[in-house]
Amino acid sequence: MNKEIDWLIRKALEEDIGTGDVTSNFTIPKDMTATAELIAKAEGVISGVDVAEQVFKTVDKNLEVKILLNNGSIVKSKDVIMKIKGNARSILTAERTALNFIRHLSGISTLTNKFVQAAKPTIILDTRKTTPGFRFLEKKAVHFGGGKNHRKGLYDMILIKDNHIKVAGSIAEAVKKAKKSSLTIEVETTNLKEVQEALDAKADIIMLDNMSDKELKKAIKLVNKRAKLEASGNMNLERVKKIANIDLDFISVGAITHSAPNLDLSLEIMYD
Repeated sequence: MNKEIDWLIRKALEEDIGTGDVTSNFTIPKDMTATAELIAKAEGVISGVDVAEQVFKTVDKNLEVKILLNNGSIVKSKDVIMKIKGNARSILTAERTALNFIRHLSGISTLTNKFVQAAKPTIILDTRKTTPGFRFLEKKAVHFGGGKNHRKGLYDMILIKDNHIKVAGSIAEAVKKAKKSSLTIEVETTNLKEVQEALDAKADIIMLDNMSDKELKKAIKLVNKRAKLEASGNMNLERVKKIANIDLDFISVGAITHSAPNLDLSLEIMYD
């Protein structure tokens, strides 16, 4: 658990608890103990188990947390993911924050896995369309769902998009300048003319952005494996299934991080 995630957990707890959990503090005896189970209410892929555990431990270091299913596990309804034992007030104070993290991250892993299964053998990539502050966690969730991370941020790969090309003057000029680095260079293209320009400039990866299925096939034939190809834009499960076997290297899907529904999970007190 890195410092950034620890900070995120503490800020989330501060936001929720404020001056104190008045409901638990007024209704539950201070020394009462309980055991709770974090339970799946739907099928999916789990992510954020370690984050949920850290939430409970941050609220009360004396809570006993037993993880039964690890990140990346496929769950079905009624599966128990973890058990928490200790002070009842502490468990209930941590409940919502822990659930917010693990439900959100498991939702990303679950949706990612659906795309991964639909896209085989093509690799599913994520994007930078992430929740501010949550990128590390959301990209880990993509990993646990079977997808691959495209780039972590603006610093670890060169991706020349339309606005870069406008400012640089052309694809050729943008790639020429980018080659002064030792980083992988990808160029976003929207038509076959731009694909040819990126190919002539010797880009490592060519993004085929918002192209029709017919245009994608023409671009694949044009490139003829002389660069890696990534399809992007307007990707849903139905379309991914259609283009999975047309010889693309990657399909990038922003929806797996920016539009994944939470996986239905709940915390239930079992006994004291």
